[in-house]
Amino acid sequence: MKTICLIGKPNVGKSSIFNRLIKEKKAIIFDTPGVTRDRIYGTVEYQNKKFHLIDTGGILLGDNNFDQDILAQAELAIDEADTILFVVDGLSDLDAADLHISNLLHKSGKPVIVVVNKIDNEKRNENIYNFYELGFSDILPVSAEHNKGFKELLNLITKDFPESEKIEEDDNIKFSFIGRPNVGKSSLINALLNEERAIVSDIAGTTRDAVDTKFKYNNQDFIAIDTAGMRKKGRIYEEVERYSLLRSLKAIDRSDVCVLVIDAESGIIEHDKHIAHYAIEAGKAMVIAVNKWDTVANPDQEIKKWKLLIENEFQFLPYINVVFLSAKTKKRMHTLMPEIILAYENHNKEIKTSVLNDIIMEAVSIHEAPSYKGKRLKIYFVSQTDTRPPKFTFQVNNKNLVHFSYKRYLENQIRANIDLTGTPIIIQFKNKNED
Repeated sequence: MKTICLIGKPNVGKSSIFNRLIKEKKAIIFDTPGVTRDRIYGTVEYQNKKFHLIDTGGILLGDNNFDQDILAQAELAIDEADTILFVVDGLSDLDAADLHISNLLHKSGKPVIVVVNKIDNEKRNENIYNFYELGFSDILPVSAEHNKGFKELLNLITKDFPESEKIEEDDNIKFSFIGRPNVGKSSLINALLNEERAIVSDIAGTTRDAVDTKFKYNNQDFIAIDTAGMRKKGRIYEEVERYSLLRSLKAIDRSDVCVLVIDAESGIIEHDKHIAHYAIEAGKAMVIAVNKWDTVANPDQEIKKWKLLIENEFQFLPYINVVFLSAKTKKRMHTLMPEIILAYENHNKEIKTSVLNDIIMEAVSIHEAPSYKGKRLKIYFVSQTDTRPPKFTFQVNNKNLVHFSYKRYLENQIRANIDLTGTPIIIQFKNKNED
């Protein structure tokens, strides 16, 4: 999936443009209580074409130099992007900050679209000619406030995109290690492969700076996807934690199973939950791996505490199994692959329609749906309509009568009767005879 990023100085309307574009998104929305989403990332879908969208902080000039932290974030976003949206204020003249950003983008060599915001009438539209001074050929006027110009912008962004990205059909189970910097993702792959002693080949990955490693485990072919590395070195790059998700997004897209790696030394932080959320939103199976377990004193006692901690911090992931291991000492590494396989199998699980209907009818007999304005939800039939992740479609009398708490109850009943450990599931409701 392509990656597009928004760049510009403060107060030009980047976040407003971001929000307008994200509204085109039609992905399944998962219930994730307790997660505060960092809205600098999103996925946009437009005419069967999808792309990642990244918002960035406004770039300022201070003492004739860019603020180093903001610059590092912007450069990292530019590195990861396939196309850059350079946002400028259509009501203001170009200034030194615009010209500095322009120079930065020219040096990147990436395709750039200049988005002239705050253009909401024809008279103001004349102002866009001033922005050709920036040296880019693609210049479009938009108004984030009045939602104008976005169809033209989306057409330009996606003009060279394929209609739909083909999913590789093969027998390899693909899994990736995702997580924030320095939690030991690459070390875990090395430890895993060293333990199995069954490397087949290294394959150049499609994710920037990533390597896919193919190996066998119990006569099954696997591909371990190492998250793309930073192309530029230095402390500032390493410290920009919130942008580390950029390196995980494409790995998530290509994976069957995502292994969220948590650092036992530093503990759980909000960014861990952000990364988990994106894997769930992508509909991927998951395992949580707590690495650096060799640094924990009294590990047997600490496992109970950690399990309770993860249960509290990841309340939106009650179906995910957790393993505790050490890439450094290779202790407990044997616990990882069985969990990856279990999550993969459940992700692809197909359930007989008769079994599903028995479960749901019994659930309804135990606990009927609450009535609303004298009407009550009736479930006529349920069937599994997709896998990866499993999707269940309920035929009902009126889908508007479905309360979120009853939907959760039905999901819990399905999970209580069928092992779906490690995978999200999608539940949708359709009125009887609805296509």
